[in-house]
This record gives sequence, C-alpha cells and structure tokens, in this order.
Amino acid sequence: MCMYNDLMRTTIDLKPEHRAKLLELAARRGEKGFSSIIAEAVDEHLKRLLTNKDARRRAGLLRGRLSRRDVETLRRATAVLRESWR
Repeated sequence: MCMYNDLMRTTIDLKPEHRAKLLELAARRGEKGFSSIIAEAVDEHLKRLLTNKDARRRAGLLRGRLSRRDVETLRRATAVLRESWR
C-alpha cells in the first residue's frame, strides 16, 4: 500500500542487481512493486542533504568564534590524536 497521495509516474534506470534486490525487499514487505521503497529512499536522501546543508550553515556561523590560543590548542591536540591513528 502506497502512502503517497500525489504521485507521478516516471522512468528510472536501475542495474539488474538493484532491481532484483528491490523486488526481493518488496516481496518480504508484502508489496508487489518497489515504488514505496524508492520513495522512502528519496525522502531519506533529501532529508540527509538538507540536514547536512543546515549543519554546514551552522558551522559557518561559528567561524572566528575561537581565540587564537584556543585554535592552537585544538590544532596541537588534533595532531597528537592523528599520530595515534597510524
């Protein structure tokens, strides 16, 4: 059962293996097709893009908020952490 009221039909190109997996997932959910799965994926992707855009905007507002001393302290601490990753 599709939960979207205003629908548009369109054509998309899928790899055969993606189509097969989508059909398998739809069958497990008791659905004949995979339109609702595609719609959910698009919704989730768009939400993530908007969230990331908002996070970048908020981060930009913080530019210049640290003192030079704090910046240097943070840089040194980051360098120490990066050395332990190797």
